[in-house]
Amino acid sequence: MIDHISLSVNDLEKSTAFYKEVLSTIGFETLAEREGTVGFGKKYPEFWLNHRSQMATVEADSGVHIALRTKGRETVDRFYDVALQAGATSDGAPGFRSEYHESYYAAFIRDPEGNRIEVVTFISANG
Repeated sequence: MIDHISLSVNDLEKSTAFYKEVLSTIGFETLAEREGTVGFGKKYPEFWLNHRSQMATVEADSGVHIALRTKGRETVDRFYDVALQAGATSDGAPGFRSEYHESYYAAFIRDPEGNRIEVVTFISANG
């Protein structure tokens, strides 16, 4: 089981503002702020940003892919919409991904640093 994840970012202030808004759609809030790092989560910091001033923006088809599970199609849709409004780019609009599983409903974005973030839920294709 994974306890937490960390993303390295070049612009900590911009990334913190982005993730504060986007992760709130799945119930995360800012739980820790230390020099060079910010932690988000529900009960404890499970999603960390770490400032790396020399890091270049992640190029397409490289970098990290993080999938966050949530409850319900509406949350996936809202996460995607909020992320795009906050400066992300689409890497796959919300929808069923039957190539993974018949009830796999997900959306994919690239954050302002180029990291690929997915939000997924499992629901019936009929409802």
